[in-house]
Amino acid sequence: MEKTSLAELIGYIPPGDLSYQEWCNVGMALKQEGYAVSVWDAWSSRDPDRYHPGECEKKWRTFNGASNPVTGGTVVQMAMEHGWVPERGRELDWDDEITMDGVVCQPGWIEGQEVREPEEWHPGKEVTRYIETLFEPGEVIGFAMKSRLDEDKKKYVPKDKGTYKLTAGEVLEKVSNHGDDIGAALGDYDPGAGAWVRFNPLDGDGVANRNVTEYRYALVESDSLDIEKQNSIIRELELPVAVLMFSGGKSVHAIVHIDAPDYKEYQKRVEFLYQICKKNGLEVDTQNKNPSRLSRLPGCVRGEKKQFIIDTNIGKSSWEEWKEWIEGINDDLPDPENLESVWDDIPELASCLIDGVLRKGHKMLIAGPSKAGKSYLLIELCIAIAEGGTWLQWACAQGKVMYVNLELDPVSCLHRFRDVYTAMGIRTKNLKNIDIWNLRGKSLPMNDLGPRLVRRAIKKNYTAIVIDPIYKVITGDENSADQMSKFCNEFDKICTELGCAVIYCHHHSKGNQGGKKSMDRASGSGVFARDPDALLDLIELETTNELMKQEENKAICAACRRFLDVYGWPEEEISQDDALSSVRMLEYCKEHLVSWRMKILQEQIDEAVRNVRAMTAWRIEGTLREFKKFEPVNLWFDYPIHRLDNVGSLSDIQPEEEKPAWQNAIEKRKKKAEETRQKKRNEFEVEFSNLELEGKEVSAQELAEKLEVSSKELLSWFGTGQRQKKNLKSDFEKYTGDDGKVYIKRIAE
Repeated sequence: MEKTSLAELIGYIPPGDLSYQEWCNVGMALKQEGYAVSVWDAWSSRDPDRYHPGECEKKWRTFNGASNPVTGGTVVQMAMEHGWVPERGRELDWDDEITMDGVVCQPGWIEGQEVREPEEWHPGKEVTRYIETLFEPGEVIGFAMKSRLDEDKKKYVPKDKGTYKLTAGEVLEKVSNHGDDIGAALGDYDPGAGAWVRFNPLDGDGVANRNVTEYRYALVESDSLDIEKQNSIIRELELPVAVLMFSGGKSVHAIVHIDAPDYKEYQKRVEFLYQICKKNGLEVDTQNKNPSRLSRLPGCVRGEKKQFIIDTNIGKSSWEEWKEWIEGINDDLPDPENLESVWDDIPELASCLIDGVLRKGHKMLIAGPSKAGKSYLLIELCIAIAEGGTWLQWACAQGKVMYVNLELDPVSCLHRFRDVYTAMGIRTKNLKNIDIWNLRGKSLPMNDLGPRLVRRAIKKNYTAIVIDPIYKVITGDENSADQMSKFCNEFDKICTELGCAVIYCHHHSKGNQGGKKSMDRASGSGVFARDPDALLDLIELETTNELMKQEENKAICAACRRFLDVYGWPEEEISQDDALSSVRMLEYCKEHLVSWRMKILQEQIDEAVRNVRAMTAWRIEGTLREFKKFEPVNLWFDYPIHRLDNVGSLSDIQPEEEKPAWQNAIEKRKKKAEETRQKKRNEFEVEFSNLELEGKEVSAQELAEKLEVSSKELLSWFGTGQRQKKNLKSDFEKYTGDDGKVYIKRIAE
């Protein structure tokens, strides 16, 4: 009989229905079996949406020397799943080798194991052995001893439901009393037809599935192969068989441990069992899947042959042990390497993508609270990789990067990239190195998104894939270690398939984070912290008014210097100390700039001060797998970019929860007092100016009334000590008028 070639079989498989990995498997199987790449390419072209000329040949070259190669059996199985039916009775041969999950043996190559009738025939012992193996003494057993011919008059079937009242103990007693006379013990039967028994215990009220009391066993029966091969495959599969017996016809019957807690689980386990049998060439009769099904009763004669037990308690000892074993047969895991064999030729480590932080092909997670600018930080990283520049304090290898945008609308995302490029002062020499995949409103769970991402990225030679943020694609409960392990495995698949780094960001859990270790702050399961090769965690730093005043001073000085640079101001006129003082710089500008230019400068200064007041301070801590731990990195988020704190202004600031309780309390009181003083100062300025505009002397009494304080308290602000309003005494003074009343005036500059 002519066999079907793999080139013909792939004709049954629509390439558009396959995942990326399944598409690769077809190519690997064709190459393993000696076919040319043109066969794969011609078949792939049937999917015009995903087909790209030259892609097959490029991928083909990577299919080399796998220790567990994908072979023709994979294509055979795919073809069968898409409607191809092997010719009846044809055994699978070399081209049809099956190497898929759960496949243990190849029927075309398996050697049959002989089944011999017992030399001494003792029907009573056969029945006793069967009952003692499968049942407890008090459990009810169902028998069908009477038979009739079916409608086609070709085979015998049970005439009725049979008996279902006897317990196992009662059956054993009857058999013991009557020896080998099965008819006398259980009822006469037709030796031409044989007899039947139900392999699961019943409740004594009927023989339907609902009458089964224990979902203990399932029947595996097949007549598609000869008896010897059936025997061999069942043993090769290590099925947890309680009783293996010859039916007296074309098949052996395996009573297999299922041990399900309920009917629903029984159905699931039987389906799994039958699938594994089918993959290994044992076509199981699916009519036997019911728990109340009849099997052949050993010790009876069926025509010219006997129904007898071949073996008991073979294979794995339980369903759980067998399932764990079968799932590990073809796990696609690499074989162990002997250290001695590779010691003198250990491969080079992957080069760095981010110097001292992340290697190419590895994974990195950036975690932080909302408003930390994580997306901007990732955009800064994309630009650094694309241009081959520095990200924060780390040099980056140049390469191509895909930014997977899951959160922003496409236009906003483009504006962010332009704003960051501009703020960083980087020339756009390598925009071609950045691809943006906008998926807002179209994102999928990661297990679905991953294969689609790989398919689009496979020919792009990306150095890094940046996914922002991952909460949009999380599948399952993020607090479940098991589910998050599976979720994070999708990143491994992307790294492996594309040979690039995967970088993603995630949010912090709720509540204060300062008292936690950096790797414990990310929301959800600890898997998030343990899985990546590099974890960078951001935490906000509480700035003080004094620190922000210093930053305002720097911003004012910088604005003045930039403005003066335009007009070529002589630097020697301003000392280094004065150049660092906003007061001195402003005095110099007022002296040397005409009023309209001073007005422009003041607008720029106001803008710089507003920007400073909008800045937030952050600290990055790292947990690294491949490199030594780096010192915490302090930075400012100066919208839209992050700037390093190069002068150490933030080095002594501790996150709130890391400080002693007493220190937190004192600082909160100081902060509140300062806010109150500043509020009073502002109110004083406003009310004084309002009265001053009226062109009259400002009475302390009238001003106190406006401020809703007593005259005594108001005048105390011009004294000394802690009650003095900051800078108030240096800008205003009190005096007594000719009328004996106290007035307040502004000190002339």
